[in-house]
This record gives sequence, C-alpha cells and structure tokens, in this order.
Amino acid sequence: MDFQPIERASDAFQQSLTAEEIGKVCQRAFGRAATPVSAVELGMGMYNNVYRVVLAGQARPVILRVAPEEGRQFRSERHLMRNEYGSVPWLSVIAPLMPHVLAADWSHEVINRDWMIQTHLDGAPAPEYLGTYPRTAWPEFFRQMGAIARSVHDVRGPHFGPVGGPGYGTWSEAVITSLEEIAADLDGAGLDSADVRKVAAVAAHDRAVLDEVTEPRLLTGDLWTVNVMLDAGAAEPTITGVFDMDRTWWGFPVKSTSRDLTVSCSGAVKRCRLRSRRSVACDRSRPVMRRRTVSGRGVRGCRGIPAA
Repeated sequence: MDFQPIERASDAFQQSLTAEEIGKVCQRAFGRAATPVSAVELGMGMYNNVYRVVLAGQARPVILRVAPEEGRQFRSERHLMRNEYGSVPWLSVIAPLMPHVLAADWSHEVINRDWMIQTHLDGAPAPEYLGTYPRTAWPEFFRQMGAIARSVHDVRGPHFGPVGGPGYGTWSEAVITSLEEIAADLDGAGLDSADVRKVAAVAAHDRAVLDEVTEPRLLTGDLWTVNVMLDAGAAEPTITGVFDMDRTWWGFPVKSTSRDLTVSCSGAVKRCRLRSRRSVACDRSRPVMRRRTVSGRGVRGCRGIPAA
C-alpha cells in the first residue's frame, strides 16, 4: 500500500495510524477481501486524523476519520465523532451536500479509537479554491453559507446541549456547563482559565436572560470555509459539499454565527444583543478566549456563549 501519513512529534495531539491498522479497519468495514491500495492523510483538521483511502477494485476513494484516543480527549470535546453520527438524521435538510456514512465503529476492537468511513465528496476545498475567484464574487459564497446555516437552524430539537448528549433542560445550564468544562480543560493543561471562569460567572448570574431562549434549534457548530467544498468548474463560487459536523448542538442560533462578545476587565458583559448594552467598570475590553494552544494544537474557547 502507498501510505502517506503526516509526520508529527511523538507528543503531538494527533497521532497517525499505521498502514497495518488502516488495513484492519478497511477489512472490518468492507470484508476480509478489502485491500487498500493507498492511504493519504489529509491536513487542515486539528482533531481527527483523516485519510483518503483507495480500495482495490473500487472506482472512488473513501474517507476514513479516526478520533483521538479516549485519554487524549478534553472534557469539552468528548466523543465528537459519536455526536456527529447521532446528528445525521437531524441534518437531512442538507443531506445532498453531506458525505454518507459507510461504516462506524466505537467498539475499539480493531484499533483503540473511534473511527468512521464516509463517502468522498467531489469538488475543490474552499480554502484552496475560493481565492481563484475575484473578491467581488465572494459575497455569493457567504450567502450560500448563510442559507445552509439557516436551513439547519430551522430544525427544532428535544433538549439543549450536544446532539448526542448530555442534554439539558435550559439554555443557561448548557452554556454554563460548556464554559465550566472548557475552564477545566485549561486548568488540566496548566493554562490560565480565569477569563472563561469569569464569563461562566456572568452567565450564572444572569441565567434568566439566557433562559429567555426556550426552543432548542440545531446548530452546525463548525460551519466555516475549511469544511466546505466548491465546484471547481463553476463561474462563481458554488458550494457542493459540507462536512465535519461533529460539533452540532441544540441551542440558540446566535451561538453558531457570531464572535464579537467582549468582556470588560471586570468581567461585565460589554456587548450582547440578548439585552441592551451595559455600563462597564473601565474602557478596556478584549475578545473572550479567541484561541488558546493546548497540547500543541489550537483550541477554540467559549463556544457556548450566545453572543451577537
């Protein structure tokens, strides 16, 4: 087999499979006669290991995604692949754009990690191809992104929190728990969690505002350019596929679509469209946890904040 893994340090968060392990996974999914001809590890992602696998006798490649080992997963990012698998029936509104699941295995009998095999999406990765269009054409791309997000947000759900659970009865409980888990992950990595705990305290103090949201809606969680495919032959940017829906949540749609909540140095919310702007203790403000680095990889913080 032509095996092309991405070489990483031994202590990196993502760790590649071996060629032998990929062969065993393919045989579990497609039978003992399944023979991988090539397996190329794809970059861009920061969580799962992803491989484009060509099987002998098959015209089209498949995509193998492998989750981190259980002990390497954060409290705030546990079982994301299982969450995505459980989201598929709820994402039927965008089913024509999504890869199909061919096999999934949480048993850890073949390898000591969750894995899933999906169909290969046609098209060109948006990060590589969007720049070939003039910037005047980009608004059409983002209009399509907005339409996809809106169609997902129109889906109503049974509880707040991750689609695969745990579920919460109120939006405030889901938000506060998410923030507390992120803070615990930062503490566990030896990083400063003070900012996140400050925001969690604000959310707890004003939970009544959060609980004005009473109807859980489906959130994509991670719909951005990196997770989109484009038609390479189209005259204008045309989305043909979306993938990596492992961060789906039931919650408030503004959570998926906005990033400009700021918190003053005293911890008071400076801007949030859930209520009128408040006064703050000082004029200095900063974005809340735009990005941290934990165990050699980027970690998005404060996903649960319903900011606008």
